[in-house]
Amino acid sequence: MLIGEVAQRSGVSARMLRHYESLGLVRPSGRTGSGYREYSGEDIRRIFHIESLRSLGLSLREIGRALDDPSFTPSALVDDLIRQTRERIAAETELLTRLRRIDAADPAGWEGVLQVVSLLQALGSKSADARQRAALSSVDEVPVPVEALVEAALSEREPNVAGALRWALARSGDRGTALLSKGLGSPAAEVRERAVRCLAEMPGGEATAQLRGALTDPDIAVRRYAALALGTRGVTDAVPTLIDMIVDGRNDTDAADALSVLARDTATADQIATRLVDHLAHDTTKAPARGRLTQALGDIPGTKASHALVELSHDVDRAVAMTAAYLLQLRDAR
Repeated sequence: MLIGEVAQRSGVSARMLRHYESLGLVRPSGRTGSGYREYSGEDIRRIFHIESLRSLGLSLREIGRALDDPSFTPSALVDDLIRQTRERIAAETELLTRLRRIDAADPAGWEGVLQVVSLLQALGSKSADARQRAALSSVDEVPVPVEALVEAALSEREPNVAGALRWALARSGDRGTALLSKGLGSPAAEVRERAVRCLAEMPGGEATAQLRGALTDPDIAVRRYAALALGTRGVTDAVPTLIDMIVDGRNDTDAADALSVLARDTATADQIATRLVDHLAHDTTKAPARGRLTQALGDIPGTKASHALVELSHDVDRAVAMTAAYLLQLRDAR
């Protein structure tokens, strides 16, 4: 079979077939009387083998080795191809994400494009100062796509930078809330915690709903941050977690402040007072925790809390009794 017919049947151009020959990949088995290349059936099968291996991403040198070296084993080469392909996909995916974010920023011209690119690069900088400046400038100077802010906030470990990112997200609009909700589904507790802390600064009912769902998170730190945020929003679902925080002595002052906000409603105040008294009466509640519960009770308005403090002023634990008596004096002075 002559080169033109081989090219037509195989889909490989005559020029490429000559290139394969120059590299020693395919050598026509014969020549016609006129000196034209003549390919045998075995030559054509080898051409198809070359094309098959090229489709896997092998270089022509690797193909030659694979076809001619009897001791060649494909496993290592295939593993390397898998690694290279994954790296290429990751790089292309990163580029696509960056392009989408630039498009979402809707820059007016190339200067705007360059500003967005610069800001996105700064958000991914190794320098905490650069990341913080980028977060702060994203609100007033160059609008950064919310997706970029959320991604940065969910991965940020430096407290000052994280605070700047939360501040920027709180001013970014409603879309950030939906994106942060995906962070709540992360298998990593630290990512869910960052998502909750961001949601705590996001306004609106959707953020509140997401925080309420976080009260059942398996990680205690996530539940605590959600409870503190919900308490300041007047959501009574947070009360049990807030009281547990006081008992455990973890952010107990903040928890007591959140309970006092919830207690502005008379009915809720009585419910909180009842729960606090129940914990105080529990046999397993230790002395330091009883002291913290008593102090929290002092910030709860209403007769139920007052009556409980009167009883506690005669408590067998002298520290609790003195605390209750002092809190009663303060209430009488108001």
